[in-house]
Amino acid sequence: MTDDARLTALTQRMAELGAPDPEGWASSEVHEDIAQQARFLVLRSLWPEIIDAWAGDGVLERVPVAARLLTEGASRESLIQALRLAAYEAVFAVLYRIGAESDEDAPDDAPGWSLIELAADGTPTGRDVGGLYEDLLSLDPSGREGADFLS
Repeated sequence: MTDDARLTALTQRMAELGAPDPEGWASSEVHEDIAQQARFLVLRSLWPEIIDAWAGDGVLERVPVAARLLTEGASRESLIQALRLAAYEAVFAVLYRIGAESDEDAPDDAPGWSLIELAADGTPTGRDVGGLYEDLLSLDPSGREGADFLS
């Protein structure tokens, strides 16, 4: 398959998956050999399932300390934003740690780690799925890149 054909097919796939700027993601994968589809698939559920989950109906009421703060008069919106920020920071820190690929305080002969792309049949492609933290903020589904809780 030619690069143009791969770019067209991958752009369509990225659009179907809901990627913002599907052509940009696809172009980077085709021309720079970065596992962008795999990267997007790892990242796309983090906002709705972890960061934005705090805004769901009844979520605060199921967390005892949050419920107590609400009954003591805390602003629901402020509490949601604080918890979303904490969730974002935790997700970012984990992604950054995974991307480090080693523990700098470990002995020189200690193992490291890597997150790699797998083909649909489960075989490794040899491409790294690193730097995930770099794109987390840009995938805020609201399009605000976290401005509602970062500022």
